[in-house]
Amino acid sequence: MNSIEQLLVNPRLTVRREGSPKSDGKCVVYWMQRAQRGTDNPALDVAITAANELQRPLVVFFGLHPKYPNANQRHYAFLIQGLEETKQAVEKRGAAFAFRPFPNHDLLKFCAEVNPCLVVGDENPMREPEGWRLSAARHLTVPFWTVDADVIVPTKLFPKEEYAARTIRPKLHKLLPVFFQPLENPKALYQWKENDKPFSQEIDPQRLLEELPLDRSASVLPDVKGGTAEGMRVLQRFILERLASYDTARNQPHLAGTSELSAFLHFGHLSPLTIALAAREADAPQVAKDAFLEELIVRREVAINFVARNPQYDSLAGCPDWGQKTLTEHAADARAHLYTESQFESAATHDRLWNAAQQEMVTTGRMHGYLRMYWAKKILEWTRTPEEAFAIAVHLNDRYEMDGRDPNGYTGIAWAIGGKHDRPWAPKRNVFGMIRFMSGDGCARKFNVPAYIERVNKLVRGAQISLNWE
Repeated sequence: MNSIEQLLVNPRLTVRREGSPKSDGKCVVYWMQRAQRGTDNPALDVAITAANELQRPLVVFFGLHPKYPNANQRHYAFLIQGLEETKQAVEKRGAAFAFRPFPNHDLLKFCAEVNPCLVVGDENPMREPEGWRLSAARHLTVPFWTVDADVIVPTKLFPKEEYAARTIRPKLHKLLPVFFQPLENPKALYQWKENDKPFSQEIDPQRLLEELPLDRSASVLPDVKGGTAEGMRVLQRFILERLASYDTARNQPHLAGTSELSAFLHFGHLSPLTIALAAREADAPQVAKDAFLEELIVRREVAINFVARNPQYDSLAGCPDWGQKTLTEHAADARAHLYTESQFESAATHDRLWNAAQQEMVTTGRMHGYLRMYWAKKILEWTRTPEEAFAIAVHLNDRYEMDGRDPNGYTGIAWAIGGKHDRPWAPKRNVFGMIRFMSGDGCARKFNVPAYIERVNKLVRGAQISLNWE
């Protein structure tokens, strides 16, 4: 087995287009999309190793597409803020970085320009980016590999849709000793001659935000910053100030008890392995570390499994049969309140707690995980049909959450509205049937609701964004 063939046994790697690397190719291309970082990136590691074996230089190609489904300027601002830092980290590892924003973002045109031996990409289970990878495999004329860079245990090792966290947990734990290890972060050995280095457009965040044809439906959040360095700062704050009490404080929305790392994970600015290793080695109670690693690994990766294996992950049709059946049986139940999507979006319901959760999302780009469940379940309770509820929840989540358009978000909505990864609950309730119910009174028994509402009110008063909905 030659050195390139040895790379192919990597369980993170999927061969999308077979064949031997092009013998007269000039370089290796890493098509960076989901894993937007220069360290602890298994896809970049594979690309560097392949380039070294082929004795060719490596170029990391980042083509900025301004029309990613359901993304808007809020999300692009966060993404772009991390690009210069990623470029510098890639260059420190001996590779070139080619940034090509719209309308010059096409991978095939870039490959025609640089003549690669091989193209490496990263994995993304979402429908649209997976479609882009399938298209690239059809149209590239050189081998194309993708590498699963944003999970601890490769998703391909779970080829079927898991029923719940309890079914994937033992499988993950069995494999963790293999994958829960630091990465080597190798360096590219073959450098580009300065005159041959592919062109990279200047990364000017403000100009890009102004000139790209972006969806402007959600305001940019001036206090929310992207990038690996900022992600590491937030991670260190969590490790030093919050991890020790995570097992209890994480379900207290009025407290600052969560990691606030979800956006950095979504955009690939931080690797889940980087975060998990930091938590594992932290000086904190084991019960707290175990609770955090359960969320980061088991819960996050069962969500990715759902999106990867269920093509209807963003609709009620992707929920289990028992959930759809019980909701259908109760579809005609009378609703005490009915609201339009516009009323939900502008936080104009009768429920002060629900309104505060919606305002937190619009104002900060985040919503506490416990309240995301309550938020989605109340949309089910206050809309005409469960299908409408699901669509509204997805639309609002994707528009305002910094980690919207993500497996965690779709799985959370499917859990709350359609019983995904849950079980039937008795007795049956109006509208919900056997879907788990949540109430404001129940929330009041679990955390300080007035304190949470006041905290959000302060955030709204201090926000530098417009909350005047059209």
